Amino acid sequence: MEYRELGDFGIKVSVICLGSMTYGEQNTADEAHEQLDYALAAGVNFIDTAEIYPSPIFAETQGDTESIIGDWIKKRKCRNDTVLAGKVSGPGLSLQWIREGKTRLDKKNITAAIDGSLRRLQTDYLDLYQTHWPDRNTNFFGAPNYSHKDKEQMTPLDETLSAMDDLVKAGKIRAFGVSNETPWGLAECLRLAKDKSFPRVQSVQNPYNLLNRSYEIGMAEISARQRCGLLAYSPLAFGVLSGKYLNDNRPPQARLTLFGQYYKRYITDKAQAATADYIALAKKHEINPAQMAVAFTVWQPFLTSSIIGATTMAQLKDNIAAVDIKPNEALLLELEELGKKHFCPCP
Repeated sequence: MEYRELGDFGIKVSVICLGSMTYGEQNTADEAHEQLDYALAAGVNFIDTAEIYPSPIFAETQGDTESIIGDWIKKRKCRNDTVLAGKVSGPGLSLQWIREGKTRLDKKNITAAIDGSLRRLQTDYLDLYQTHWPDRNTNFFGAPNYSHKDKEQMTPLDETLSAMDDLVKAGKIRAFGVSNETPWGLAECLRLAKDKSFPRVQSVQNPYNLLNRSYEIGMAEISARQRCGLLAYSPLAFGVLSGKYLNDNRPPQARLTLFGQYYKRYITDKAQAATADYIALAKKHEINPAQMAVAFTVWQPFLTSSIIGATTMAQLKDNIAAVDIKPNEALLLELEELGKKHFCPCP
């Protein structure tokens, strides 16, 4: 396993991070614990979760993912062997069952959110705490265009950073990160941190994969120059880049088979055409297509860690083994040519 610095605060994380949003929905607690055991033994020390998980998001299961991970940490007594990342919810998703639907990135909500997560995770602190999405009108979750509103209700970024500063001083978190963020938001957080001595952004958890390389356009340079690397989520584009959904195939129990109505980002006609070409390229080079997709993210110089998710042990083992795939010049050139042919079909 390869390890990289998480920002600039002196901790190393595995380049593969174990995502957990299926725990409590597609995966039982026992299955989740088996995954966690295997990943830790394979050198994966980085685990990512969120207060709203599992996903899809329902009131009946909210928080179950954190509770499952917390039980595992308690049973295995492995808190010191793990780097644990969590997220606080922003506004706009009608989460009526979380803080009466008044989820904002202000001090009151952030404090309540971290206390709930720590209780479920059965730990005193999180290594990394992230805003799950911005508390302002901007484009994320697949929205390609920004539409400005002169008057909007938003929590000022300096209040959010001040709240994170309080958590650091209280020992509840070690570092602060953002997720689903834009170039303006990241740059402004970095400016405020410098001007007001707030915690600086150590990581950015945004989507990044062969079907969605939008991160390279406006965010990659900031990540590299400011040492706030990417934590790439959906490196397999919800499993699409494995090829299992080609030709409108829907395998039993697969995520898009069960919950396709919630996740339409990567199943467009353009996505299908691009995926077919990437699958053909992987076969040409005798590489497992899913492993090639994960490895592609790991090869990027602006990446800190790639967040994988799996519902079976076979998937988990394949995804972790992607770190053993080394790039060669021919493959890199062909990947770039396909990237030009299929320019960001799923932003």
